[in-house]
Amino acid sequence: MAGVPDLDAERREQVNTETRQRLKAATHYTVGKLCEDLASEWEDETSYRFSPQFVAALAETTFRQAQVVALDLESFSKHAKRTIINADDVEMCARRNDSLRRHIESMAQRIEDRTGTKKSKKKKKN
Repeated sequence: MAGVPDLDAERREQVNTETRQRLKAATHYTVGKLCEDLASEWEDETSYRFSPQFVAALAETTFRQAQVVALDLESFSKHAKRTIINADDVEMCARRNDSLRRHIESMAQRIEDRTGTKKSKKKKKN
């Protein structure tokens, strides 16, 4: 019927909003704990403190960056005609940061060594 709201769509939107709020809260909490830990580690050497405004800004930046990375991962996977995001996609995200890329490759190699699986490279068609 025209004019009748789609309850399923409304419910999905509500769940998405609630999930997003929980993820943002978890990100804020984690960033706050990391800042507290750093401040306590540096306590002997300096008198660094992190303001609540700094923690909030860093948490928001972290959350937004995670969203960008998630979209990139999804795009890389779709481009490769896969429905599952894998280590190759993560390596692609890190392609412009050499130290991060090397770290991710090292971790992927350790996982391969532990599980006994190897990446299979598809041959290009001529």
